[in-house]
Amino acid sequence: MSTGESVNGVPVTEEQVAAWAAEAEAGYDVAKLKERGRGRPGRGAEPSQVVALRLTPDELAAIDARAAREHKSRSETIRDALTSYVA
Repeated sequence: MSTGESVNGVPVTEEQVAAWAAEAEAGYDVAKLKERGRGRPGRGAEPSQVVALRLTPDELAAIDARAAREHKSRSETIRDALTSYVA
C-alpha cells in the first residue's frame, strides 16, 4: 500500500517507510554522512551564502548574453562583475 507520497515519482510504500525508520533507529555513521557526495561543489573553505537579488528582464538578458559570449554560467558572470566592482 502506498502512503500517497513519492520520491522521484516513485510511490513510497509502508514497507519503505518501515525500512527507513529501522535504518534511522539503528543509527548512522556520521563520518560517512559528512563525506562530500552529490551536489554543488564548495567554493572555498567556508560555506557560501545565497543572496536573493531582483533584476529586471533586461538586466537578466544582458547578463545571460554576456555569460553565453564568455561560456560561463549566469552565477559566474555575476560573481565576476561583483569582484571587478569591489576590487
